[in-house]
Amino acid sequence: MKFTIIGRKIEVTDKVRSYVEKKLSKLDKFFRDEPEARVVLGAIKDQEYIEASIYAGGMIYRAEVTDSEILAAIDRIVDVIERQIRKNKTRLAKRLKSDTDWTTSLLSGESYTGGEDTSEFEIVKRKRFHVKPMSAEEAVLQMNLLGHSFFVFKNQETDEMNVVYKRKDGKYAIIESIE
Repeated sequence: MKFTIIGRKIEVTDKVRSYVEKKLSKLDKFFRDEPEARVVLGAIKDQEYIEASIYAGGMIYRAEVTDSEILAAIDRIVDVIERQIRKNKTRLAKRLKSDTDWTTSLLSGESYTGGEDTSEFEIVKRKRFHVKPMSAEEAVLQMNLLGHSFFVFKNQETDEMNVVYKRKDGKYAIIESIE
């Protein structure tokens, strides 16, 4: 696994770096190709947090964990990501269809017998609306007026469909498509 480890308001010591690499390397067994991991360690008030994103096989597995001790947060984040992989294994296999053995074995070839959820996603509501071109700032304003946590709009500068959303830290972000 290739690692990029970043510290925000926290010093990433060699001990912490090697602990992150050791723990996250346990997830290598799920992937054929070498995955890339981007890990952000930080501190907010009296809590420490870890954000981990693993890019493998065209998929992104991401989790955030907050704890009073960074090493405990690292242990918990590995469990969270492993649960995501196992839970979505069947759904991803159906989507990829290029690997028929994936439904009975892990990407590494090891067999797995577990109680993953095999049900499909259920769409319970469908909305349709007119999209008018607007700036990102106007989209944030519209989102706040509606009381939503995200808003889909057509960016007047790029003429592309974008999504603005409110992050957990209270700031705003935008999702843009690239081709």
